[in-house]
Amino acid sequence: MWTINPSELFQRRQKRWAKKHLRELSATLDNLDTYLEHLHAGEPPQLIQLGFIHHEPEGVKAIDQKGGGPNLAQTRLYTFPDENTHTLHLITIGDKHSQKADLKDCKVYMRQLKQTH
Repeated sequence: MWTINPSELFQRRQKRWAKKHLRELSATLDNLDTYLEHLHAGEPPQLIQLGFIHHEPEGVKAIDQKGGGPNLAQTRLYTFPDENTHTLHLITIGDKHSQKADLKDCKVYMRQLKQTH
């Protein structure tokens, strides 16, 4: 069974998204639930192919808002599925404007995660 480990950065940004982009957040979290269903079914994370998943450097997977309805702003929830511990790390959430900074945050998070393993 997979567990979810939300980072402090994700928790802070999620609160902001809930106030400013509730529809986008809801759609993205619905897609996260779908992704988790595939993980719980035993599918290897690198083989899960869903239209809302984007493969990022260092094994990070970005989950977007696709399928949540019309006129939603581009949203990315950056996650890392750790197959060794069956933990899905929720790193951060952002939009197209913050994408470059979000990917930098992911690199820092991954570096710290590797140091603890």
